[in-house]
Amino acid sequence: QVQLVESGGGLVQPGGSLRLSCAASGSIFSINAMGWYRQAPGKQRELVARITRSGSTNYADSVKGRFTISRDNAKNTVYLQMNSLKSEDTAVYYCNAVVWTTTPIGEGDYWGQGTQVTVSS
Repeated sequence: QVQLVESGGGLVQPGGSLRLSCAASGSIFSINAMGWYRQAPGKQRELVARITRSGSTNYADSVKGRFTISRDNAKNTVYLQMNSLKSEDTAVYYCNAVVWTTTPIGEGDYWGQGTQVTVSS
């Protein structure tokens, strides 16, 4: 199967920056889209940013101009650079990847365990 391991979350003051990383491992043939979602207490999980294998990106309106998603296909890793953080960015951030696996053969949707981002003074 596939494992997604996130890192980089933590506590930061408003206006600060954090960089999240998510590394995929396992029986990977190729990874199609990768993305970051977040879920704040009492709210539904929402898309933050998404990137295709070729590098096309899309962002939630609330993070445009502040967050940047990127990926390293050779390392099966996706990143989220978060700048000018606001208190409303506080949430658990989840990594997502659409992966073609070799065992079993097929395409699946995989999630990381989540990493907490807290923006507070």
